[in-house]
Amino acid sequence: MNTTIIDNREEKISLLKRALTKFPRERLGHLPTPLEPLDRLTEELGGPRIWIKRDDCTGLSTGGNKTRKLEFLMADARKKGADTIITQGATQSNHARQTAAASAKLGMECHILLEDRTGSNDAQYNFNGNVLLDQLHGAIISKRPGDSDMNAEMEMLSENLEKDGKKTYIIPGGGSNRVGALGYVNCALELTEQATQLDLKIDALIHATGSTGTQAGLVAGLNAVDSDIYLLGIGVRAPQTQQEEMVFNLARQTMDYLGMGIEVPRESVRANCNYVGPGYGLPTDGMTEAVKMLARLEGLLFDPVYSGKGLDGLIDLVRKGHFNGMSNIVFLHTGGSAALFGYPEIFNLPGYQGEP
Repeated sequence: MNTTIIDNREEKISLLKRALTKFPRERLGHLPTPLEPLDRLTEELGGPRIWIKRDDCTGLSTGGNKTRKLEFLMADARKKGADTIITQGATQSNHARQTAAASAKLGMECHILLEDRTGSNDAQYNFNGNVLLDQLHGAIISKRPGDSDMNAEMEMLSENLEKDGKKTYIIPGGGSNRVGALGYVNCALELTEQATQLDLKIDALIHATGSTGTQAGLVAGLNAVDSDIYLLGIGVRAPQTQQEEMVFNLARQTMDYLGMGIEVPRESVRANCNYVGPGYGLPTDGMTEAVKMLARLEGLLFDPVYSGKGLDGLIDLVRKGHFNGMSNIVFLHTGGSAALFGYPEIFNLPGYQGEP
């Protein structure tokens, strides 16, 4: 890379850092998160060397990607004088768990609305895993049926709590708005600097994409520093056209919010939604095998809903040669292993073996 390109990128990194300092931020995460090679997985699959960005290590209540978003969202809530946080998610929501933990850490009341998106009556799914942790953090939980208008439900709850004298702040599902997406603008900056320190040329960055805030922030951040990393989201819920359009819209909103005067090209938004299976939160054979593979090859845990399906996509695409010609690809681990305890039966594990 020539000196002019390097100098130009360093200038853009400096401009992005200054843009981010305009926004209030609570330091909730253990950052920067590690960037590590997965050499046993690489050997198993062939293809490019695979690395992992460990956003499961953000530290807040077993970690996960929502912590980065909550650093900006909770700061915005405090700036606006809120004492009560309201958010929503699916039953085994990683976002809900991290929001409950952030609220506890900052001394704020937390109300969580959990939408029944799977129709499961299994006690482990409905009361263990993230749901157990939500309650340990002191959140007030209520359930809503599938296909509810969750934004309307949160607004209604907010009105009732405001009548009781609370000052509420509503966080959308996944923390995915222009404020929350700043967390992954910052992650893009962090990853860029880590790669420079390691003298590592990252060819592709792959991650699970759902409520869009993670991918939208990465799209905005990578564009802001003029990165040539190929970014690919593995969808966990919506069809490709819908997913990409939601990500693109939020990426543009986030870039406008940063105020850097940079356009987001539509072609920088890519989602592969072939690994969703029967629906959000519903297991797939590929996800199950991917989670078991990484647990046994690399000692890493992924969740059945989000990171596990992203991992399934990564493994399958490497095997199919999607990344041929690339040298180094990074998988962003968005955390969520607590949700494994809501799905113990899907792994068909043998239990105790041998003499007691």
